[in-house]
Amino acid sequence: MSQKNETVILVLSLAITMGLASAGIWWLTNSKGINLGSKSSEKLISDNSTTANASQSQQSIEQRLSLGEKLLIPGGATAKKQEAVAAIASSNYNTAISNLEASLQTNRNDPEALIYLNNARIGDKKSYTIAVAVPIGSDINAAQEMLRGVAQSQNEINQSGGISSIPLKVLIANDDNNPEIASKIASDLARKSEILGVVGHFGSDVTLAASKVYQQNQLVAISPTSTSVQLSRVGSNIFRTVPSDRFAANALSRYMLGKLKKQKVVVFFNSTSSYSNSLKNEFTTAIYADGGQIISEFDLANGNFNAADSLEKAIAQGAEVIMLASNSSTIEQALQVVKFNAKRLPLLAGDGAYTAKILQIGAAEATGMTIAVPWHILADPQSSFPQASKLLWNAEVSWRTALAYDAAKALIAGLQVNPTRSGIQKALSASDFSVTGASGAIRFLASGDRNRAVQLVTVQPGNRTSYGYDFVPISGL
Repeated sequence: MSQKNETVILVLSLAITMGLASAGIWWLTNSKGINLGSKSSEKLISDNSTTANASQSQQSIEQRLSLGEKLLIPGGATAKKQEAVAAIASSNYNTAISNLEASLQTNRNDPEALIYLNNARIGDKKSYTIAVAVPIGSDINAAQEMLRGVAQSQNEINQSGGISSIPLKVLIANDDNNPEIASKIASDLARKSEILGVVGHFGSDVTLAASKVYQQNQLVAISPTSTSVQLSRVGSNIFRTVPSDRFAANALSRYMLGKLKKQKVVVFFNSTSSYSNSLKNEFTTAIYADGGQIISEFDLANGNFNAADSLEKAIAQGAEVIMLASNSSTIEQALQVVKFNAKRLPLLAGDGAYTAKILQIGAAEATGMTIAVPWHILADPQSSFPQASKLLWNAEVSWRTALAYDAAKALIAGLQVNPTRSGIQKALSASDFSVTGASGAIRFLASGDRNRAVQLVTVQPGNRTSYGYDFVPISGL
């Protein structure tokens, strides 16, 4: 057969095949109502995908919430605690109670276990419920510090008979200190009508994101750790038991000019952090108002940040003091500044530097650093809280625990007045509202802020921690 005849036969075969295929598709799409290219079909696929994604998202949020039916802090969990969680998930509360009590005998310093124990003791009986939102996935130490405060407050009210004989349940939420996750958690908590109030969140950026949702849904939230001044403007349902950055900035400014007798300061901050920017701005305002001068500012979050070069430049410009307005995500960069400074210039810092890393890694180079914190366990020896907390946890607690305890105490006081969302808001907003907490009287300004002075502490050699250095309160200021 010639090449020309082969070509003709090939073309005819292809044409017949394409014709049959087109006829088949026409018959399928018309006889069965399938429209491969219509907008309605695209919409159906899109709607199904959106529904699936929403369902997955909701499921992922539910995995971040627990009344005891799931472990949110699996690391170091005892076998008895794991068995207890399985028992709660099966509504076998008696088994859960005995297992959690046994677990706490092994590890007394476990706030998740104590919260679940109190919840299991309530079981299916009538109760009031609050939530606590903590950064388990990103800062487990801060999360457990906050949980200890809430757990201690819950334990005390339930052991004393509850709120008008009705016990308190606590739901734990893990937001990973992520604003997007926190907003979704806030929306979920707002939808759960049984949630009457929230303690949280941890970082200022996260609290700001979640607080907008709480405010829209008229759900009271009290942050024990977020200090950004922006929080004061969110709305009437947002409170905090920690003083705002304005208090810390004023205290550090007065200390620098009055005690250290220094005039010029360099500030290190994180431009991506609401807390860090807030503290930097408030400190700058205070310094200039008090007659001092900001020599320069360096962004710890800058990808090209170099601690040694920045410090040498600041010293060459005449800086006499270093101010660290770092947050938790830039503590490593702040420690570099501490190390390269090598005690040449006095160090000031906000509460973002009140971490074990300052004692452990900063060590000798951090000696003398002055930090503004909301509360210190040694600053008020007359308070009953330090003794009670040490007896409960078999350890001393931090300011985050004390102010989380205060936040839960405030919600409980609101529940005692009127156990509804609106009732709590009205109670906390009243001009005569006052309840005694770990750090003294808890009262709120019209802005929702706590009207309370901060405590200055300094890093000194000591044996209260295993690092050889302690945070020690500065008295007589």
